[in-house]
Amino acid sequence: MRIGELAEATGASPRALRHYEQAGLITSERAANGYRLYDARTVVRVRNIRHLVAAGLTLDDVRVFLPCLDGDVTASPPAGRTLEVALRRLRVLDERIAAQVAVRDRLAAALDEATGGRVRPVA
Repeated sequence: MRIGELAEATGASPRALRHYEQAGLITSERAANGYRLYDARTVVRVRNIRHLVAAGLTLDDVRVFLPCLDGDVTASPPAGRTLEVALRRLRVLDERIAAQVAVRDRLAAALDEATGGRVRPVA
């Protein structure tokens, strides 16, 4: 299938598919006219990549899941290296959230001080 067909089947943009290919997560062959041609099984792989990215993993993180990207990654719990990667990513996200909450609290305090409490941030 061509890149547009794969994009339509998976909900990924052609740009994202080229990015996944550049990251080594999917592969294609080239037609005589230079168009990328993907195996139909790539649909499952792309859907799994999108699922993992939507869960908060980076494409570098997803690389660890390569052995199971062609099956149902949601069917079994993560184990071994994949569990380590997921836990590390969760820690990174928790740290970012804490940092953003701290910035928000400082801004809210500054606003409270500057307005004498007359303006309340929208929560």
